[in-house]
Amino acid sequence: MKYLKQLFIIVIVSFVGELIHFFVPLPIPASIYGLVILFLLLEFKIIKLEKVKDASSFLLGIMPIFFVPPCVGFINAFPLMKQYGVQFMVIGIGTTILVMVSTGWVVQLIMKAKERKTKKKEEENA
Repeated sequence: MKYLKQLFIIVIVSFVGELIHFFVPLPIPASIYGLVILFLLLEFKIIKLEKVKDASSFLLGIMPIFFVPPCVGFINAFPLMKQYGVQFMVIGIGTTILVMVSTGWVVQLIMKAKERKTKKKEEENA
């Protein structure tokens, strides 16, 4: 029952992301809205990590299964990929580097903000 409750919370947050995607005319996938909402709910401790930890660990564990359909799609599109292979490689490598760099920057910003917050709390307590 615990897993169902946790999964229900994740599904509700994902549904809210879908609603936002429906009403906000931006080219952002609904799953990104859902992830940001869940992150904010966890960060501001509106939802405690324990309320979604086990279900999210399970979903992360089976995540490779979700990549099977896209891989089949690549196999079906192989003739097209063969024709434009160099362009696909350049785009794939370029976007991978872009995502890695931007993720690193965001993580560093978050870590610095948390560090400043911790120092501020320590100064207030001293």
